[in-house]
This record gives sequence, C-alpha cells and structure tokens, in this order.
Amino acid sequence: MKRPPLKLGPYRIENRVFIAPMAGVTDRPFRQLCKRLGADYAVGEMAASNALLWATEKTSRRVNHDGEPSPKAVQIAGADPAMLAQATRFNILRGAEVIDINMGCPAKKVCHKAAGSALLQDEALVAEILRQVVGSAREVAGDRVPVTLKIRTGWDHSHRNAPRIARLAEELGIAMLTVHGRTREDKFMGEAEYDTIAEVKSAVGIPVVANGDITTAERAAAVLAHTGADAVMIGRAAQGRPWISRHIHHFLETGQHLPDPTEASVRQWLRDHLLDHYAFYGEAGGVRSARKHIGWYLRGLPGSKTLRQLILAAETPQAQLAQVDAFFEDALAA
Repeated sequence: MKRPPLKLGPYRIENRVFIAPMAGVTDRPFRQLCKRLGADYAVGEMAASNALLWATEKTSRRVNHDGEPSPKAVQIAGADPAMLAQATRFNILRGAEVIDINMGCPAKKVCHKAAGSALLQDEALVAEILRQVVGSAREVAGDRVPVTLKIRTGWDHSHRNAPRIARLAEELGIAMLTVHGRTREDKFMGEAEYDTIAEVKSAVGIPVVANGDITTAERAAAVLAHTGADAVMIGRAAQGRPWISRHIHHFLETGQHLPDPTEASVRQWLRDHLLDHYAFYGEAGGVRSARKHIGWYLRGLPGSKTLRQLILAAETPQAQLAQVDAFFEDALAA
C-alpha cells in the first residue's frame, strides 16, 4: 500500500525503509551507494561529542558528508549535555541536516561512559540532553535541522521505560524517534520484541521508527502492522546488500517482490563501492577495511570461502579488485 512521504523537518522521505547507523559500516561510501540504489534515509556512524576528538582522522571521516544526497544525518553520542550541544553546533556548521542522538548503543565502551543506552537509567539526564541539543540546533539553524533520537526499549526487562522517554522526547522537541526492540541488557542476543514499540507509537504523535531483526520484506510488513510504526530501520541485514531498502520498500507498496539482483549488477555495485572506499580511506586503509564488505556481498555464494582467503592476502586495491573480478567472471561463466 502506497503511503505519503514521511515528514522530517523540511524533508519529505518517500522510502520509509531506513538504513541504521553502524560503526565501521555506514560510512560515506556505503551511505551514498545505499541512496543511489533507492534508500532515502541513511544515518552515519556514531560520532563522538568530545571536542578533543573532532580533529582526529576517525571522527573527521565519520562526519564527512561531501556529495551525499539530502538529508545528511549525523549521529552523536555522549553523556554531557553541554558537550552534545556543542557537537550539534559543530556538525550543523559542517553541513549536517539531521542530528540523531544515540541512546541505543549497548556497547561497553559506550555504556561504561554512561552514554548510549546506559542513559535510559537517568531520565533527568536524558531530559537535559534533549533540551540542550534541540536548543542548540534551533539556535544555529532554526527549524531547518531536526533532532531525532534512537533508543532501546529500556535498560533491562524490568525497566522498559521507552514509552516515558518517548513522551519526554516529544515534549522537548524531538522530531522522530527510533526504537530498537531490545533492552540494553539484551545487547544483540535473543529476538527483538515489538510490543514496547507499539506502546511507544501509541504514546506519542511524532514519527516512530521500528528497528531490530528486520531482515526481510515480510518481516518489515509484519512489524509495521504490529507496531503501527511510521517506518522501519534496517541494520545488519543491509551489510553487503545496499539495495535492500528499495526491495523492501517495493514490497511494502505493491505486495510484490523485485527480482534478486543479477550477479553482473552485484559485481558492478561492489566495484563502485570499492573504488569509492579506496578513495575515501586511502589505499592501505581502504584495502584492510574493504575486506569485511567484500565478505558480506559474497556471503552464501559458491566459492566465496576461497575468495575470502585470497582477499586477505591482497595488499593493494588492484590485487583486491582483480580477485573480485576473477570470482565474478567464473560465476558468470558457470
């Protein structure tokens, strides 16, 4: 069933199948390819709010949106309201068009700093962060740069406070809320649950995005029906499948599946991705960090295990591309 575009600040988002922020995955080359292949909304990797880290190569890359189609969404993380407000200003002045606050990451290196999903334990601190970040965005850009929030259902199974956090967020000016269907305690274990997301949707009037274990078009349709959510966000299922947003969107609108991409198409998209990746990270860093992407693209294909071993041995972009090309030439000739 065709739905009207989702309104997010000044933006109208046709495709309601979003790409989630993932460290080491949703960098600029990957986001650009996802958008080229049909995604309308993809959030960048989580960036630090600490100003001391802004000049580092890692953070500079994470907030680089040069040439990316709008809306350009930057996710910030931290536990200090003033630092997060400062990071908001910094990123807007660098071209960010959406600021997303991370209160959903369960990683120890984030939670040990009382950031990410650890913040859900302290609702007063959550309120102050939202107040200062929204205020900073409005001071710099008026209503031009919406602030969004990503959370989990709660800290643990006894403290699923997402509906309260959602109402607080709406009151303080958050424009859209994404809820991952696990608690912080769950990390990524077990199965996501969607009842709490349905409660959140019933509690607020702002758009709500459902996230967690959405790997197929059928699961996306079922989650939307169960929760009443306005959109879904795809995480790990998008790894090596930058076309997934378009395919799920097509199914949600028509009830029909698009054909799987041909091997020739996958080969071309992977090559385009790799060339952009090498240009973004440099030859040495690009070859190392591209290995996981190649593995994801080829996952499940005959002969891919042997190719992975060859890719690990490749030390230059040219050698890596040659191995990819040889694999697909053999596959296409079979």
